[in-house]
Order: sequence, then C-alpha cells, then structure tokens
Amino acid sequence: MKHGKKYEELAKSYDKSALMDPKDAVAQVKKNAQAKFDETIEVHIRTGCDGRHAEQQVRGAVVLPHGTGKTVRVLVFAKGAKADEATAAGADFVGAEDLIPRIQNEGWLDFDMVVATPDMMGVVGRLGKVLGPKGLMPNPKAGTVTMDVTKAVQDIKAGKIEYRLDKANIIHVPVGKASFSEEQLGENFQTLMDAVNKAKPASLKGTYIKSITLAPTMGPGVKVNPVKTVTA
Repeated sequence: MKHGKKYEELAKSYDKSALMDPKDAVAQVKKNAQAKFDETIEVHIRTGCDGRHAEQQVRGAVVLPHGTGKTVRVLVFAKGAKADEATAAGADFVGAEDLIPRIQNEGWLDFDMVVATPDMMGVVGRLGKVLGPKGLMPNPKAGTVTMDVTKAVQDIKAGKIEYRLDKANIIHVPVGKASFSEEQLGENFQTLMDAVNKAKPASLKGTYIKSITLAPTMGPGVKVNPVKTVTA
C-alpha cells in the first residue's frame, strides 16, 4: 500500500518496530495524527485465541471513562413501558415489529448500536442476516440484551464500546480522538486493556496477547508492549 510523503516522514521519525510503554505510545500516536480532521485513535490487539472454538471467543463491552469522541446513535427494540424508558434515557430510535420492513426492505441503518429487551429477541432475530454481518446484533455478553434499557442506553451514550475477535482473531476498537489529551487517551486505553486482559479464555494455552498497535485513522501505527498493559 502506497502512503503519502507526510506519512513516510512520520514513519521515519521513530522506530516502528520498538515496543513502547503505553504512555510513550499515546504521545507518539498523537504526533502521528496529522490529518486536517480529528482522527480516531484505534487499538488493534492480535490475540493467540482461535475464535472458531466457542470457549476461546473473546467478547465483551466496557465504558471508556472519556468516551470515544463520537456521537453514537442508539436503536432500541422494546414495547410499552420499556419503550418509554428507552426514549426517556435518550435512545435515538425506539420501535418493535414496525422497524423490520424498514431495515429489511428499505436498507435503513442510520444507527450505530442496537439494544433489545429479551422478549424482543424473536423479532430482532429476523434481522440476523442484516445486523449480524455489521456487528449490530444485540448480545447479552455485551449488555445489549437487557431489561435495564435505561442503563444500556446511558452507558452507550457515555462511551461504552464493544470488543470482539474478528475472523483473524484480532480486536479492533476506537479509544478516542486525536484531540483528546494524552491523559484521556491513556486512561481510555488502559480501561480497555484491563477489560480485555480479564477476558482471557481459561482454556487458552500459550500467549494471549501477541501484539498491540495504536494507530490514528490516517497516520502510521505505534507498537505497545503488551506486558506493560497488565495491571496488578
């Protein structure tokens, strides 16, 4: 992949193969975000898991203390009092069966997260082929299938992110924006790493976290020393 002159200059300004302490990595990744827009800072965690085995799946959610810097649009599938609760909590869209044709036939996907009460999962299940591939299916492990819709919506709006293995057993998640302070990015990053480290599958033999890269949307990435992310 060919990169621009600015990218190449940035990549030469530090040792790309070096494993940095999280604090130094955050400082460097902020320097690497040179685009004309507020770049998202993402974490890419390569694991030693084999997601084909259910017991080695890594999936969960965590609320970042400083949010992601992004406005998240939440859709809630609920009825009656729970629908009213979701609206009061700040959900952007609330509905039930009426939303099925809109999503299935009209391709409406103007939302970033989906929450559902357990009794609505039969309805939501009909959207599996649409929501599943986009990572939008509600899941009890991620706290998005729940009767406590108020907490679910408020947590998401406050900066809750979901992490999971992709097909290559890598976790990709945002931890903030380039405009965040080093302290904010550092705290968000460590909060994520604490959650991922705790989610280590008991059945896993060998290395759990093989590599961690912090990268801005457009700039070069920085390698973080996985050992330094484990807190006592």
